[in-house]
Amino acid sequence: MSLRLATLSLLILYPIAWFAPLMRAGLLPIFGLSEISVITGLQSLWRSDVFLALVVTAFALFAPYLKTIGLALVQWQLLDPRVQPVLHILGKLAMADIFLIALYITLAKGISYATIETAWGLYLFTGCILVSFLLGHLTETKMKQHMID
Repeated sequence: MSLRLATLSLLILYPIAWFAPLMRAGLLPIFGLSEISVITGLQSLWRSDVFLALVVTAFALFAPYLKTIGLALVQWQLLDPRVQPVLHILGKLAMADIFLIALYITLAKGISYATIETAWGLYLFTGCILVSFLLGHLTETKMKQHMID
């Protein structure tokens, strides 16, 4: 698979990951578990804490998507490769969101009345971020060799 195709596939996979269940949570297992996605989590945050909602929206939605768009533009030679350090920073911001989710899951599991189960969307979202890091590294390496496929 070419770097360009892999990068463009992330533009499709990110929105799927945003709506996919990250975790199932509830009070005591007998009451059932609600699925929580990036989008449902953001909807809840916007109602309760606007500042945190802005930060998480930037980390979870804008940072990884803008990084991927920038990477695609570099690969198609429509953006100067010197912007790659900025793209790396955007990727790190996106990884910070994964850290926050993992921290919330860990904290919630420490509460004896809460039940938290990770779901497939967390792995998809994490995979997208990690693949984005890898594609950024491979693109930078190819740009140094002056031969984007």
